[in-house]
Amino acid sequence: MPEQQRNEPIPVTVIGGYLGAGKTTLINHLLHNANGMRLAILVNDFGDLAIDAALIESQDGDVISLSGGCVCCSYGNDLQAALMDTTAMPQPPDHIVIESSGVALPGAIGAALTLIRSMRLHGIVTLADASTLQQHATDKYLADTIERQLHDADIIVLNKSDLIDPELLAEVEVLAAGVNSSARIVSTSHAAIATMIVLDQQPQMHKTTLPHNADHTIHFQTLTLTAIKAVDAEQLAAALASETCGLLRAKGFVPDNSGQLKTIQVVGRRWNVTDAPSNVTSGLVCIGMADQWNVPNAIAGFDGVAISS
Repeated sequence: MPEQQRNEPIPVTVIGGYLGAGKTTLINHLLHNANGMRLAILVNDFGDLAIDAALIESQDGDVISLSGGCVCCSYGNDLQAALMDTTAMPQPPDHIVIESSGVALPGAIGAALTLIRSMRLHGIVTLADASTLQQHATDKYLADTIERQLHDADIIVLNKSDLIDPELLAEVEVLAAGVNSSARIVSTSHAAIATMIVLDQQPQMHKTTLPHNADHTIHFQTLTLTAIKAVDAEQLAAALASETCGLLRAKGFVPDNSGQLKTIQVVGRRWNVTDAPSNVTSGLVCIGMADQWNVPNAIAGFDGVAISS
C-alpha cells in the first residue's frame, strides 16, 4: 500500500437492517469479492455470525483471521475501542465494514465515526427483506425500528426480491422510497450487489456490465466520465450525488480548477472531494442501474466532461 494512502482516513461502511435481512450474506459476498483488499469486519457478536468456513484461517479471542489478509472482530459493547484497535494493527485494513445488530440504528453508528479522525464514513447500506417489509412496516413492535433503519441509509438494498412477484416488488420499492426519498434503492437476491457500491475499491477505467444476480434481468452498469479540462470538482461531485442523477456509486479523479487532481467519491447522495494520490490518471467510474440513472443530464453543465466508452 503506498505510504501516502496509509495516512488517509480509513473508509468505513455501516451495514444495517433488521434480523434476517441478509447482512451476513452480504458480508460473505464482500469477502469473496474483495479482490485483494484487506477488510476488517466488525460484528456485535460472533454467536450470530455465519462467515463462510472456507474463509476462516484462525481465531484468537475476539479476532478471526480470514483469507486475503482480512479479519473479523467482535466489538461487543465498545465499538469505538474495537475501531481504534483496527488502526493499531501491523497492517491496518484498507476498509472497515461494521455489521450493526438487527435492532440497532446504523445512523447512530455512522455519527459516532465523525469523532474518529483516522476514519471516514464511506456510506450506510441498509438491507431489508423485500418479502416481509410490508408486514414489518405495519407491525406495532417493529415498524419504528424498520423505518429508522431505512431512514438512515444512503443505499437501501431490498434483498430476497426473488421471493415475490414484480408487482409486489414495485409496491415495496415505493414503500422504501416513501420512508427515505434520498436513498438509492437496489432490488436483489442473495445480497449479490456490485462490491464497488459498498467498498472503496479502485475503479476500473472501462465500461462494463456487472451482473445484478442470476435470477433477474436487472443489471448494474458502469460508465466512465473523462474531464478533458479543469472543472469544479465539488460541483461535479454534488451533481453526481443529486437526486435526479440516480447514481449508486462513483469514484475517480478529475482535474480541478485549483490546478490539482482531485478524488471524487459518491455513495448514493453522500459525496466528498479530496486530494488525489500521486500516479493516478483522470477518469471517473460511475455505477448505477441502467433504467434509473440520468448521468448525461447531470454533467450537461460541465464543459469538457464527457462519457467515454
